[in-house]
Parts: sequence; structure tokens; C-alpha cells
Amino acid sequence: MSWTRRLLAAGAVTAGAAAALATTAGTASAHGAMFGPASRIAACYAEGPETPKSQVCKDLVAASGTQPLYDWNEVNLANANGQSQQIIPDGKLCSAGRDKYKALDWARTDWPATNVSAGSNAFNFRVTAPHQGVMTLYITKTGYDPTKPLKWSDLDLANPVTTYATARTSNNGYYNITGNLPSRTGRHLIYMVWQRTDSPEAFYGCSDVVFGGTGAAAAAVPFSQPGAPSEQQLAADASKSTIAVHNHGTGTANSASLPTEGTGTSAALLGVVGLSLAGATASGVLLHRRVRNNAVATA
Repeated sequence: MSWTRRLLAAGAVTAGAAAALATTAGTASAHGAMFGPASRIAACYAEGPETPKSQVCKDLVAASGTQPLYDWNEVNLANANGQSQQIIPDGKLCSAGRDKYKALDWARTDWPATNVSAGSNAFNFRVTAPHQGVMTLYITKTGYDPTKPLKWSDLDLANPVTTYATARTSNNGYYNITGNLPSRTGRHLIYMVWQRTDSPEAFYGCSDVVFGGTGAAAAAVPFSQPGAPSEQQLAADASKSTIAVHNHGTGTANSASLPTEGTGTSAALLGVVGLSLAGATASGVLLHRRVRNNAVATA
């Protein structure tokens, strides 16, 4: 085979590798969900996608299948770009307007709910791919009616519970956040918006909570207390997810090792492809020199 053909062959192999990597880049990526208080998707996933316990989670699986629960960390919009209120319609806030997660928008009073009280509270977000961004938690206003679809106007947008700057590292797979809940009674909802600042992508979640979860208040607002998914469950079900999590978030991440994910090809992917192309080019140059030297020696 001539050196030119060998170069072409090497180039074809590299192009094939680049194409395969580009296909991988198109795989959906996911980045987390609120575990404390548990979001609707995290609560239903914790019950077990194949054997849900609460009626609402059973109905979710009957309507949408188990895959949305195995993909618990993917409730996102790739091109939100800080325009969540403009692009997510009323009544579809919990699903971010995505049909795959539409059951999360159901206006029901039997979603598993976490007991909370006014004042300082801890919030825990299980992150599978840390990113620079801003996570904002909102609470529904006094008079919120959980039997009606959630609207933007139901949220106290002017007074968020907390605003937290997220980093490209995490604390053993969690963002640990502190926020102040206002005085409320009965069932309410905490709405999470995590807008990346290194990408237009944003993530969303709805966590049902009950203020005054004992005595008369609890009797007036029946609920089941959700559990959070365990690390053992996450590991056991990893192969059932259609979402690439890049093995992030399970420890204190090294920011230099994290890809820049979003709507385009990641920086890590470009680096791999670039190295592959560079390697093929270098191999071709060396091959060409070797052939040329052999030709000179035999002349």
C-alpha cells in the first residue's frame, strides 16, 4: 500500500472515531435532583420504579412507564438561557414542559410530602454532574391550591427561599444549601430552578412539603413522607438509565476533569477528537518520512 493510501486509511479510521464520539456527545446528559426535601421524581424513584408504593407514583408509572424514574436526574431544558418563565407554560412547571415528565405536573394532594417548618432549613441536591450556575428555590404563596396546576404566579418569585451559586465541584455528590422558609400552613410546593452559567441549560424540580405536619394540620392535609434514593439504589439502577452522567458527583470533583456539557459538543469530546486527529496526522507524517527515506536508500 502506498503511503498516500495509508494516510487516507488512517484518516478514515480517525474520522470514524470522531463520528462515533460525536454520536456519544448527542447522548442526553443529566445532572441531578433535589433529595431533601425530595422532589416528586426523586420520591417516586426512591419507592422503586417497578414497585411504587404511593398511589400517585403507581399512576405515574402506569401513565408514563418506568423510564422517567430511572432518568430521575434529567428534568431539564437545553436552551433555557435564563428565560424559564418565558418558555415554560403555566401548568407545566414541574415537567419543564417536557412530555416525558408530564405526570410530574399532576395537581394532586397525594404526592409524597416532607414535613417542614418556617425558618432556617437545609436543602440537599444530589448532583451527578456539577456545573457553575445559580440554583434558586421558590415557595408557593399563601393561599396556594395544590388541586390546581402550578402557575408561575403561584410562586413567591420576589422572595426566593434561597439563591445558591453552584460550583464545578460538589461535596460527596451533593450541593448542601441553607435557606429560610416563610410562615405557611398546610401543603405547599418548593420549586427549584438551576440555571447554568457555563451553558444555556437549566434544570427543574418540584418538592412537595407540609407545614405543621402534626396534629390538626396533618389531619387536614394527609400525606406520606418521602424517602430519598440511596446510593446503593443509584448504583444498582445505573444501567437502566438512558442518561449519561459521566460518573460525576460521587465524590469531591476535580473541576479540571469535568466536561463542559450543554447543547453542543463537550470540551472534553473536542479534546479527545483533537488528540485523535493529531495522532493520525503525526502517524501519517512519520509514515511518509519512512517511505521517503527507504526510497532514497534504495535509489
